Amino acid sequence: MKYLHSMVRVRDLDKSMDFYCNSLGLHETGRYESEEGRFTLVFLSASEDSNVKGEGPELELTYNWDSENYDGGRNFGHLAYAVDNIYETCQGLMDKGVTINRPPRCGNMAFVRSPDGISVELLQAGDPLEPAEPWLSMENIGEW
Repeated sequence: MKYLHSMVRVRDLDKSMDFYCNSLGLHETGRYESEEGRFTLVFLSASEDSNVKGEGPELELTYNWDSENYDGGRNFGHLAYAVDNIYETCQGLMDKGVTINRPPRCGNMAFVRSPDGISVELLQAGDPLEPAEPWLSMENIGEW
């Protein structure tokens, strides 16, 4: 398993970039915009961490284009880890009594929650695995 990033939602991307980059000294390592999803993702890294996207721990800023209230800690999103085999990892977690909130139907991504309700994203390292049962038919449970 490899630690990837933490995600926080931001209300004003320009102000957040000014804070994280100009004040804290992080630098942008990647950006993704989704017209369909109406959001922008900006990945930031500290100078002593690798500055190549995906090669060092990052902070993901998620800016949703439509106004949203982030009460109740909703501004913190999730922790993310790359795993060698998402199906084996999820099965191992289930065997230990962990609920898979968002199953890896696509062979690439799953979400679980910590005992304190922190969302943890699991991403398949490399290319997604072929979609397979029982994951393909599993429903989402709760929130992630």
